Amino acid sequence: MVTGCDKKPAADAAPAADAAAESSVLELDDATFAAQTSQGVVLVDFWAPWCPPCRMQGPIVDAVAKQLGETAKVAKVNVDNAKATAQAFGIRSIPTLVVLKDGKTVKSFTGLTQADALVSAVKEAL
Repeated sequence: MVTGCDKKPAADAAPAADAAAESSVLELDDATFAAQTSQGVVLVDFWAPWCPPCRMQGPIVDAVAKQLGETAKVAKVNVDNAKATAQAFGIRSIPTLVVLKDGKTVKSFTGLTQADALVSAVKEAL
């Protein structure tokens, strides 16, 4: 079963605190995405603050970033602030996590995904 958000709630829904609080996690948007993901292995978390599963995924992604250290980049993309990037990747439901190698998708996950699966996917891409 996929757990995720595929629709934005009404405007009166309360936004959550920014899920990209860890300094080891890059926050990317349409202007910075290509430059930060074109070389090496990058785990990208497509999320939005109004999505409850995304808020649950955030701390998992932060923990993965700490576990990976300098081995690979970890980034978060708020789909509300990076619509062109989300569209280019065909993001229809969030959270969606994508492992990129030299800018190309090698693995993706839709819905709440545990740390061990993410770490394994990144290590396979190295």
